[in-house]
Amino acid sequence: MGRREQERGEAFPRAPTREEWEAMGPDERARVVESLPGEVTWDEMAMPEGDRHFWAKVRTLDVLMGYFRHQRRKVYLGAELPVYYPGERRFAPDLLAVLDVESHERDKWVVSHEGRGLDWVLEVHVGGDRKKDTEYNVERYARLGVPEYFIYDRARQRLEAYRLPTPEARQYTSMVPERGRYRSEVLGLELEVAEGKLRLWAGNALLLESEELLARMSEKLEELRQRVEEEARLREAAERRLAELQAEVERLRGGA
Repeated sequence: MGRREQERGEAFPRAPTREEWEAMGPDERARVVESLPGEVTWDEMAMPEGDRHFWAKVRTLDVLMGYFRHQRRKVYLGAELPVYYPGERRFAPDLLAVLDVESHERDKWVVSHEGRGLDWVLEVHVGGDRKKDTEYNVERYARLGVPEYFIYDRARQRLEAYRLPTPEARQYTSMVPERGRYRSEVLGLELEVAEGKLRLWAGNALLLESEELLARMSEKLEELRQRVEEEARLREAAERRLAELQAEVERLRGGA
């Protein structure tokens, strides 16, 4: 980060340091949390990157929400949420996950207030300077103790993934894919880029987006409708044949 950018960063709102937080009472802490903005300024954010950036986030968030809803596990999932670590410049990842916390709606994530830092972060890169995601964020998220960091590069259609080797470590090691997939120990899922999309797997099961699930359900319903109609036709044919046989039996009895 250049000196000018660093100086500008000093002017942005920050959460209190750990020492300052510990010195506060409950009421003062509540006022501080309330005063921290729930939005990030244009100076802090990357420029909008269009549909490819937007839909990559939305679809991945959709898949994760559907998966954890069925797991019945408390997981908070957020997108572009302002995050405040103690004494640090705020940031807003494209996607984030925190395990075993309430999933109610939030305007910001204040680490001291929540009692937890982030467990997993995904940044989507489409254009512009890659250094922010591939260098600066790699250093920052590791320094803050975020266990896993994924980068989905849509322009190059590839995935990069990093993990802290131990909870105490503050430098990432690169994940090595197996069969083209990166294993997230945090999410308990595997991620890969396939057919122009970021895909998530739970074991051998591909996790589908809501639209894909609806399309598959529509196909199943159509198959069921056709089967019911075919069974109805067979039943009608059987009833006609039974009526013909009964008529033939009556005719034979009448001629005896």
